[in-house]
Amino acid sequence: MYIVDGIAYAGEQRESVKVQGVRPLGGYRLWLRFSTGEAKVFDFTPLLSEPAFLPLQDPDVFRNVYIDYGATVWNDGGIDIAPEYLYRNAVAVQEKIAG
Repeated sequence: MYIVDGIAYAGEQRESVKVQGVRPLGGYRLWLRFSTGEAKVFDFTPLLSEPAFLPLQDPDVFRNVYIDYGATVWNDGGIDIAPEYLYRNAVAVQEKIAG
């Protein structure tokens, strides 16, 4: 059990994962470096039909991804995705991926 701001939580407190590096790849994929030190690739294609992510169907918009407070964002922060979701659903990579 742990307490944050006077609220008790069950289990052990874990530090939240954050994105520390991001690079857009072809095929609507993102290369990501996480605060855990791991590098992973996330395929965004299945999410592109979701209303919140429709603007990312434009390759120019997708390529303009950046990091804000540990999360990947687009359109001046108008579109974002939780780093925890990316971490859970991305595939680990072993080698560097050329830009």
